[in-house]
Amino acid sequence: MARYVLEVMYDGTCFHGSQIQGDTPTVQLAVNNMLGTLLRAPVLSYGASRTDEGVHALSNFYHFDHEEELRPDFLYKCNAIIDSGIAVKNIYRAINPEFNARFEAVQRSYRYRIYTAKNPFLVNKALFYPFPVSIHKLNETAAIIREFTQFESFAKRNAQVKTFECRIHESYWEQKDNELHYVVAANRFLRGMVRGLVATQLRLVRDGAPPQKLKEIIEAANCTKAFFNVAGHGLYLETITYPDGVMQLLQSQ
Repeated sequence: MARYVLEVMYDGTCFHGSQIQGDTPTVQLAVNNMLGTLLRAPVLSYGASRTDEGVHALSNFYHFDHEEELRPDFLYKCNAIIDSGIAVKNIYRAINPEFNARFEAVQRSYRYRIYTAKNPFLVNKALFYPFPVSIHKLNETAAIIREFTQFESFAKRNAQVKTFECRIHESYWEQKDNELHYVVAANRFLRGMVRGLVATQLRLVRDGAPPQKLKEIIEAANCTKAFFNVAGHGLYLETITYPDGVMQLLQSQ
């Protein structure tokens, strides 16, 4: 039995999140249905990162098992039949048959995109935020996030997790192509965490609150102190990083 890994990208507005929810259209369901059709047997895939409804991904990974070698045209056939909101970028074979796409990832990187001037081509692809905010002040708050490892204040209520610990590797804002972007990378994220970080920073800076206020919110370990009111369609899962040598590239677009 071989363990294969698909690297996919998708438009989150086409799905009700990434994780399977019965017959509700999700990324995982689309992947499972595509694999089942091509391999002529039910297939269960397992994703590296869960994304909420509306959230996009430039790179997410799903592993699955299959007894036989994949045909040379397998990637082409994947993209020929999978939902139009998804593209399969690469196919890998895991070196270790016990490889797990979720638990072996060492870093995940997200980007949240904001635009301030009305643009019909960015609808559902970034957040329209027509309010003046200082990127200098935003970066002061973003730097504070790197000082902490406990983020219970940025986990959705009743989050079913064993720990709220996340090791933040990057946290900063930048101007890019007439947009304002927040970039954050960590070993793991809590559900709703990135949107909470974005919404809270925007609210504090717009209200003129000092950076110290963000420290107080994080230290409170109380999600009612944070804000989560930014749309999912501004958020992109950009990269997932694995240790070298855990996968062998088989097919690529």
